[in-house]
Amino acid sequence: WAMLVAGALMGAGDVIAQQLVEQQGLRGHHCPRTLKMMAIGFCFVGPVVGSWYRILDWLIPGNTKVVAVKKVVLDQGGFAPCFLGCFLAVTGAVNGLSLQDNWSKIQQDYMDALMTNYCIWPPVQIANFYFVPLQHRLAVVQCVAIIWNCYLSWKANQM
Repeated sequence: WAMLVAGALMGAGDVIAQQLVEQQGLRGHHCPRTLKMMAIGFCFVGPVVGSWYRILDWLIPGNTKVVAVKKVVLDQGGFAPCFLGCFLAVTGAVNGLSLQDNWSKIQQDYMDALMTNYCIWPPVQIANFYFVPLQHRLAVVQCVAIIWNCYLSWKANQM
């Protein structure tokens, strides 16, 4: 279920990116790009993030305020930087970039994406880890992530 939700919401983020941010219009909409983003959500984002939440809950059990802060520190200090780099690499590979072009794109986009991540995710994750049961965390994140996915799709698909 989480994988399907992640795929659908990654696709929704791409549609928003193409239509509202890039203003492609319906005739200019690049459907293969949306399908690729959905596949990345389904095959990469959903399984990886869902597994991360289970691991994080195992490493730091509980849902007190202190526990939530510890989880956010580990999530944003360790997982987010690694995940973001991997996401950009996977997206570049799915888009057919050569290793050299993909590395250049990652170097170009990574810090900006990471800083944007830090503007959005810490407050969301504090609430998520404190109030939301483990089985619903990925869904909460993916709902908030429609805007984040829009940004990532736009960032990852700028050539």
